[in-house]
Amino acid sequence: MPTDIDALVLSNNRLSESYNVIKLSAPDIARTTKPGQFVMVRKNHDSTALLRRPFSVFETLFDNQEEPVGFSILNKRVGAVTNSLFDLVAGDRLQCLGPLGQPFTIPPKLSSAWMIAGGVGLAPFASLAQSLKKYSVPTHLIYGGRSSDDLYYVDWFERMGVRVVLTTEDGSRGNKGLVTVSLQRELKTQGENELKIYACGPTLMMREVATIGIEHGYATEVSLEPVMGCGLGGCYSCVVSIKGDSEHESSDHFVRSCLHGPVFPGNKVNWDLLT
Repeated sequence: MPTDIDALVLSNNRLSESYNVIKLSAPDIARTTKPGQFVMVRKNHDSTALLRRPFSVFETLFDNQEEPVGFSILNKRVGAVTNSLFDLVAGDRLQCLGPLGQPFTIPPKLSSAWMIAGGVGLAPFASLAQSLKKYSVPTHLIYGGRSSDDLYYVDWFERMGVRVVLTTEDGSRGNKGLVTVSLQRELKTQGENELKIYACGPTLMMREVATIGIEHGYATEVSLEPVMGCGLGGCYSCVVSIKGDSEHESSDHFVRSCLHGPVFPGNKVNWDLLT
């Protein structure tokens, strides 16, 4: 069951004029959160927001005894709520409900993992990188943005032992082009049967990653980002169309992303109804 708490803000690291990372003290949530899950948050006494907003759990925070004591969220200023989160200071409190949703899965004997992130789609991958390191899985991150100004936390991932491949549309950092082009190029050198791809970012990017996964025969999971009103399945604002399974589901059907996702197998999403 999710926990509803007033989490203490430990720090607010402003990465730029648009992006920041907020670290929160929330042991009850941190102990039960798995990579890919999310929380619903709202600043206390914020009259601009009637509803909480969903944020992927970014990084799990640990104390000196390696016990989980909190988590962070990656925020991008795009509206009133995200602007209020950008202005937080240590000592403030956030209403947090979580963990919610279905997490990424890490198969046994996974030979390597590839995380594909576009822009703020980096959000679910810090905690996933932490788990993959725990299981000693060689991990790669292909991370892209419009320009170098959209790329953050690269040093953090490299310290975690993740091999990072950067791409920018304008060529200002890393490879010039799209992350999907870099993924195609990188997969040509791979031969592992137990390689898995994880993706989060713009819908068209995730659709292409899912297609690449099918073409190469690799399992792919995507973290969708539909609008969520409640995070608990009550408002039906986040429905997505999923392909039926011939053994269990006779036809395509709609599910609530907050309950059945936000992580889905890439080959199960009806992308035509999302793009």
